[in-house]
Order: sequence, then C-alpha cells, then structure tokens
Amino acid sequence: MPKIETVKLKEVVLGEGRPKICIPLTAKTKEELIVQARIASNSCADLIEWRADLFLENLDRDHLLFVLDIVKKSLGSIPLLFTCRTKKEGGGKNFSETEYANLNQFAAESGLVDLVDIEAFFGQDQSFVKKMIETIHSFSTPVIASNHEFHKTPSSKEMVERMCFMQEIGADIVKLAVMPVCAKDVLSLLCATEEMVRCFAVKPIVTMSMGKEGILSRICGEIFGSALTFGAIGECSAPGQLPADKLKEILMILHEGN
Repeated sequence: MPKIETVKLKEVVLGEGRPKICIPLTAKTKEELIVQARIASNSCADLIEWRADLFLENLDRDHLLFVLDIVKKSLGSIPLLFTCRTKKEGGGKNFSETEYANLNQFAAESGLVDLVDIEAFFGQDQSFVKKMIETIHSFSTPVIASNHEFHKTPSSKEMVERMCFMQEIGADIVKLAVMPVCAKDVLSLLCATEEMVRCFAVKPIVTMSMGKEGILSRICGEIFGSALTFGAIGECSAPGQLPADKLKEILMILHEGN
C-alpha cells in the first residue's frame, strides 16, 4: 500500500483520521455571503468552500479580492477552499480559459485562500490544466483536482484511471464525484476508492456518489479511504449532501467504532 502524503491546511490535516467536513457557501450576493460565512464559522466545519461560480456580483480582480477578504475575516482560523465550478460539471457559470485561469490565479495570489479547486478536464488541452496547477503552486497554495460526472457512474477501472490522472498532473488532493443510477453504482464508487487508496494513491483522495442513493458514500470515507466530505448548513451545493451537524455525528460514531 502506498503512503499517503497528508495535506495540512492551518490546523486541519487531510489524509488521516476521520473524513473532514467541508461546508459550501452558495450565496449570490455579498450580503448573503457574509451571513452564510458567519453561520458556517460557528458550525462543525473543518473547511469552508466558497462557490464563486454561484456568486452573481462582478468578479473582476479588485472585487474578488475585496469579497475574499471579507469572507476570510469571517472564518477566523477555518481554512478556505476557493471553487469556480463550471456548468459542465454542475456549477453556475461558463468560463473561458482566460476567465477561469485568472480567477483561480487571483485567488491563490491573494494569500486569502488555503486551497483551490481546479477541474481536471477543463478545456480542450490537458496542458492548460497542468499549467494552472503549476501557477497556483507558485503561490504556495495547494490544489484539489476535481472531476464531476452528473449523468452516470463510470466503470471502476475508468474511475481509478481518472483519479490516477489527476494525481499525475500534480494535484495535492484528488476529488471524484459521480452520479449513481442504481445501488450497485454506489458500490462501484466505493470499490474504486478502496482500490485507488490501496494500490495507487500517494495523495489524499476525496470521492462521493451523489444523490439520495449515494448518501452512504458521504459518511463511510474512513472505511474506504475518502478524506473529505461535504455537508450543508442551508442550500446544498450538490445533490445528496446531508446537514452538517448530522453528518458530524455520524462520522464521529463511525470513527469511534473504527
């Protein structure tokens, strides 16, 4: 079994112990975002994600940094994950390559975020994503490479191959989310996670099966090897997310039993 290189974000360590809980901020305006950030900062969150793609205000460099500064101050010591999710992968906006690269670079360069999510299959050229990861790393900011499949669950072999690819292009954390069409698909995702962690992973792995059928995958990460799970404090950012407080309770029960 390969040794997992943990990722430390302030006092939070991904890749060891129970899966950490990430709470997404899905607000559309600055005022809503401030309220959500304050609520999230007083929750059970280990990590907080700002879904910038759902934000309706202007995201030029100056305003982005202004909003990030407000959010960061609201969160205190809780690490912040910056995410621009594209419509293709379940997000709120379409981005050109230039827009996508600039937003992620501005966030990393600001020093106001602790982690940046980059879609591993963005654009037409795989070298574009690799270059983005290298740019973000140049600001000493770690990267989650992610892939979201909203229409099906690929074969276990393909899921492992996708995770290996994300690891190979330089990701510090690998994330794969898929949609089940039956209960067996959830088992396929869990088996792929276990195989990846047992045979190939040197970075923390984050996986989930979405929707109601996939809820099991969001709570059993410690058994199969997923290092992070997402919980909601209001509006969900993806189908199947559990309320964060209930999620924490379940994770602690499983952790104590494990």
